[in-house]
Amino acid sequence: MPDSIDAQASLEGVLKDEIIRMYQEVADNPEAEFHFFHGREATELFGYDPAWLERAHSGAVNSFAGVGNPHLRADIQPGETVLDLGSGAGLDAIIASWSAGPTGKVIGVDLNPSMCLKAQAHAAATGSEMECHEGKMEAIPIPDDSVDIVISNGVINLSFQKRKVVEEVFRVLKPGGRISITDIVSGKQLSQNIVNDPKLWAS
Repeated sequence: MPDSIDAQASLEGVLKDEIIRMYQEVADNPEAEFHFFHGREATELFGYDPAWLERAHSGAVNSFAGVGNPHLRADIQPGETVLDLGSGAGLDAIIASWSAGPTGKVIGVDLNPSMCLKAQAHAAATGSEMECHEGKMEAIPIPDDSVDIVISNGVINLSFQKRKVVEEVFRVLKPGGRISITDIVSGKQLSQNIVNDPKLWAS
């Protein structure tokens, strides 16, 4: 058992590095070719309001790497506190901040500290505010019962410990809080060669 635990921990460490590398590459070189939809093409495919895309910082739009549109059902209200799990370059957090308004609060969490800085800069450039914390979704670095709604876009599928992620989401939600998540779900068990390949898992 200890050997299998050590092996999984080692694989998770390699996966974390690959996730940071891949999505940093999308942010730094959005014009590059990737085998998944990203940037403005992806936002349009997933039904993002064109007015949002014109208002948001172009860097946040061009670096978008989500898999759907959590805002379609989020129904964020003025004054609410929103957690964007895996906030990346910040597009979803920025849109959430417009809905939450000046009395609300948006908190981003991302594995990559440079992405947190980028997201905050993109938000500030559009007159929005967000705070961002470097951290893992399996150990969300915010207090219990502190947010009204959790949004996430194509991130939970990257975790080896999805049950732990869900437990953490419920921990940070206030009583009666809400979740609006878009993600990738497999209808069948992934083959071992995919599970053991950090590049395939991360992408």
